[in-house]
Amino acid sequence: MSKSNITSAELNFLVFRYLQESGFTHTAFSMGYEAGLNNSEIDGNLVPTGALITIVQKGLQYIEMEANLSDGETEEEDFSLLQPLELISNGVDELQEIIKKRKRDKMEGEKEKEKGKGKEGVGEQERHAGGEKERDKHERDRDHVRERDREREERDKEKEKQHLDFSDKARQSEDRSGSGKSQKKRRFFLGTDSAGVEPMDATQPPSEISNSEVTILEGHSSEVFACAWSPAGSLLASGSGDSTARIWTIPEGPCGVQMQAMSLHSHVLKHFKGRVNEKSKDVTTLDWNVEGTLLATGSYDGQARIWGRDGELKNTLIKHKGPIFSLKWNKKGDLLLSGSVDKTAIVWDTKTWECRQQFEFHSAPALDVDWRNNNTFATCSTDHMIYVCKVGETRPIKAFYGHQGEVNAIKWDPTGNLLASCSDDGTAKIWSLKQDKFVYDFKDHIKEIYTIRWSPTGMGTSNPNQQLILASASFDSTIKLWDIDQGRLLHSLAGHKQPVYSVAFSPNGEYLASGSLDQCLHIWSAKEGKILRTYRGGGGIFEVCWNKEGDKLAACFSNNTVCVMDFRK
Repeated sequence: MSKSNITSAELNFLVFRYLQESGFTHTAFSMGYEAGLNNSEIDGNLVPTGALITIVQKGLQYIEMEANLSDGETEEEDFSLLQPLELISNGVDELQEIIKKRKRDKMEGEKEKEKGKGKEGVGEQERHAGGEKERDKHERDRDHVRERDREREERDKEKEKQHLDFSDKARQSEDRSGSGKSQKKRRFFLGTDSAGVEPMDATQPPSEISNSEVTILEGHSSEVFACAWSPAGSLLASGSGDSTARIWTIPEGPCGVQMQAMSLHSHVLKHFKGRVNEKSKDVTTLDWNVEGTLLATGSYDGQARIWGRDGELKNTLIKHKGPIFSLKWNKKGDLLLSGSVDKTAIVWDTKTWECRQQFEFHSAPALDVDWRNNNTFATCSTDHMIYVCKVGETRPIKAFYGHQGEVNAIKWDPTGNLLASCSDDGTAKIWSLKQDKFVYDFKDHIKEIYTIRWSPTGMGTSNPNQQLILASASFDSTIKLWDIDQGRLLHSLAGHKQPVYSVAFSPNGEYLASGSLDQCLHIWSAKEGKILRTYRGGGGIFEVCWNKEGDKLAACFSNNTVCVMDFRK
């Protein structure tokens, strides 16, 4: 019998996809980069979710069947199930010996049972009657088992119904469909861990946002990983695994059925020449300049591209040797900062579009960058380090060490005095240039923290009289709000069931939007820590963002869509 072969490149891609789907984000990127998967001809769109697991399961089944079938056996013979560990740790010959031994043991056991059945002088009728009784007994036993299984199933269904009823009351959410998958952000199911978390008040359920209130933007052919509103006008940018970004024009007026009926216009920003499915061109990050006139996109091919608001490609910035994970314009708009898997950060001059300076301080991939002011910025990496750098300086002006895991994100507060960081070590830390050690070390999360956001409140903002808050979103399915003045936990938001990958404060700082792999978008009261509104989409959510007015909210999903909805309290 001919056997299908799998190449090392195909196996590498399957492992790469498994790591993505299991939440080992940075490991997946490192492997993909080192294995050269960006040059692979494999079309990832044709590889289904969970492909590696499916192949392994089928392989185990094949080994089991091969071990159970020999030349002299027929289909009527017993099919002895083997344990997965036995299938993995033994060859076919050893498995056949295990099965033969179990069959011999079974036959001997049956012979022992036969010895106790009847006596030599029992007539045919009695034996027949005895056989009938034995069959009746077996039938009763089987009926009893079936009845017990039915009762167990009904109990499980009732428990599930009660759980769904509670979920409906607490979140007013719909049935889930689909599954989330992301090339930059991904994960396996992580159940909500309620340790130290006060339960939501189910007596005051949030208001559900129905599909009729939402405008769904369709056009991408793969997961949408990033979205961002233009600071000027009603333009929304989205970046996808289909090697394109799009700039959508969102008309004025309420979202929903009426807007959906319009022919919504979008500019398609192609990151490829020729083949549509070049996975090396996946759009990993995007950012508008402060005027909203230029959009910068970062790609898995290591190139940054600059686009006009009409979708015209202005420039391609080529110097990185690995995927770009983060792109940020400074407020002045004269410099663009990029961080890459190649371990470096580059400052680009936006007048000449040339590399102003390349910073090579990290010993591992750079995961995030953020400007402190127009010429000073911070970078973080999988090497556990954070560096604060200044344009023109050849060495970091500050190095922060304290995390025990990969540092996933960094953000300066509105004044530029405090730097927040979050890590795979499960902590969020607050740093100051005035000292080497962290100012605060927040340890209440029990799993990796993926992202953080400062509220647009306090000194240096348009909401100076409101309290400054830091939000942290974690793989433990919770969001935590921190009082920075007191260095304490304000609220633990436990409305999600799976990892939370994005949070965003409304422009007035009163509300927080969160998006999770559980397909739910929640809008919270930052003051009360309660869910006000909920929308359940058709896939995992990778990013959420508010428009500048704070009356519209966008979210991008794993089912290739972008959703826009209104928010009016």
